[in-house]
Amino acid sequence: MEDQHENSSKTAIETDYSAHQDNPGPSKEAVEEKDDRSVGNTIKWVIVIAVITLVIAYFIFM
Repeated sequence: MEDQHENSSKTAIETDYSAHQDNPGPSKEAVEEKDDRSVGNTIKWVIVIAVITLVIAYFIFM
């Protein structure tokens, strides 16, 4: 990504929004937000189990 790209992840945390309205950085809260809902890992395992179950069912009923 380029430094000048709008909404670039390389943009520093915003401290003076009025001075950078054309390309503001993320707020401090957005960067430091705690991930307390680890749904990603749960969905990953549910999909793996579902695929394995479907493969087994396919071979049984084939």
